[in-house]
Parts: sequence; structure tokens; C-alpha cells
Amino acid sequence: MALIFELTIQGAQMMLVLLLAPLLVGFVRKVKARLLRRQGPPLIQPYRDLLRLMRKEVVLADNASWLFRVTPYLIFAATWVAAALVPTFATGLKFSWTADLIAIVALLGSARFFLALAGMDVGTSFGGIGASREVMIASLAEPAMLLIVFSLALVAGATQLSTVAAFMASPDVGLRVSLGMSLIALVIVAIAENARIPVDNPATHLELTMVHEAMILEYSGRHLAMIEFAAFLKLLLYVSLISCVFIPWGLVTAAAGPQSLALGVVTYVGKLAVCGILLAVFETAIAKMRVFRAPDFLGAALMLALLGTLLLFVSRSL
Repeated sequence: MALIFELTIQGAQMMLVLLLAPLLVGFVRKVKARLLRRQGPPLIQPYRDLLRLMRKEVVLADNASWLFRVTPYLIFAATWVAAALVPTFATGLKFSWTADLIAIVALLGSARFFLALAGMDVGTSFGGIGASREVMIASLAEPAMLLIVFSLALVAGATQLSTVAAFMASPDVGLRVSLGMSLIALVIVAIAENARIPVDNPATHLELTMVHEAMILEYSGRHLAMIEFAAFLKLLLYVSLISCVFIPWGLVTAAAGPQSLALGVVTYVGKLAVCGILLAVFETAIAKMRVFRAPDFLGAALMLALLGTLLLFVSRSL
């Protein structure tokens, strides 16, 4: 019975991220519309968009290879696994030993690699431009993310997320400047990785400014639905990662009772709502920057993460 209960909680977390990812995107859009004094789309509009795309027929280019057809499913699977590895409402789940920060970075990097390949597969100019810009952003975002992982590993003594969350929730962590730098760097990386303002505008279709949208212009039907769903999951992943590492309160153990688990779910949804409101306010208050200024923006994250890691090294050597 204990094994069945643990597998049930693990499956519940995997389904929870699937259900909440479109809702988070719809909530952010709704808050942004309200801040601009517009009514905005309903909260369930992302679900409707996904269902509409799933019903449509797939239209493929004549020169599209097998890679172009397989990539949407690979991206969705890798992103879903990465999002399901992050502790949302409970720690110490059955497969929590696989919830390693380096593994999550590797899964996201693999998804980005295949998306860039698919953008160039058909041979359109927009796909090539989007892929080159995506790789430019990744060349700065991934080193910054790895330095953030190293900083957390030096503080918590592990890269396993359940261990990191347990340590960050304990009074031993204290106030550390290096953790503040890592938090700011992680927020910058999350904005860039999810193609949000000011790096990219997810609602634009201007060819000269697109990054993520340029790579998926040739997709349609269920293929486009898989890629859009993966983008929703990626946003939820980074919000969950920030909540798990830097706001670990409300996380319960897998062995807790049903009431504690329900309270953990409610706390997690509340964290998503707060982060969604902050993201909407930030995107409303700032303008999109030029594409070639994105390296400066991500360079700040890289320097902050590097300084945080160096501070930890210096403090340990003293």
C-alpha cells in the first residue's frame, strides 16, 4: 500500500503540472489585460487554443524531414519530464532522486537543441533567423544557469532538489548575498528562456523581432499544440523552480497525510498566482529591448551568478 500511495502522489504531481501550466499562462495574460484596463481573454483560453490546434489538420512542407515531424513530441516529453521533476507541493517523492538540477538543465538544453534544428530543417529564412537568435541567447543563459546550480550546490551540499529545498527551509541558511545574486540571475534566465518581455514578446508576429515564434512558423495542428504546451510547461517549470529553491515554505513530505498534501497544493497554487502577478506587472512596466541588447541583459545574469559563486568560494576558504 505504501508503494501505491507513493506512486499515486508522484503521478498526481505529474498531472498537476500538466493541468496548471496553461492556467498560469492564462492568468498572466488576464492580469496584464487588467493592468492595461482591458477585459482580456478568459483564464481557460489557453486550454481552448490547445484543443483547437489538436483538432486541426497538420500541414507539412514538401522538404520537411522526419526530424521536423518528431521534434514537437521530443520537446514536449523533455519539458514535461523536467517540469515534473521539480518538487511542487511535496518533497521526497518516489522518483525524487532523479530531480537533479543538472539533469533539468540537460533536458531543457536538449529540447532547445531539437527546436533549433527543426527551425532550420525546412530551410526558411525566418526559421534560420529564429534558430540563430535562440542559440545566441542559449550561449549566455546556459552558463548562467550552471553557475546558479554551482552556487546552490555549494550552499546546500547537493544538486538534488529535495535536499536543496529542505536546506533552504532550515534556519541554517541565513541571509547570504550570494543567494540573492543567484535569485536575480535565475529570474533573468527564466525571462530569457521563456521568451518573455524584455527579451522577446510572446504575442508578437513581427518577423524582424521574433525569436521563439520564428522557429515554429512552419508548424500547425497537433505539432504546434505540442510546442505551445511545452512552452506553457517551461514557464511553469521556472516558476516552480524559483518557488522550490527560494520560497520553499509550504512543501510537505510525501509521507504526510491527505490534509497536509492538500495544504501543500493550495500553497503551491498561491505561489504560482503571486509569481504570475509579479511577471504581469514587470512585463507591463517595461518595454521590449532590441534583439542585439539581449546579450547585455543575459550578461548581467552571468556576472551575478559568477560573483555569487566566487563569494561562496571565498567565504569557504576563509
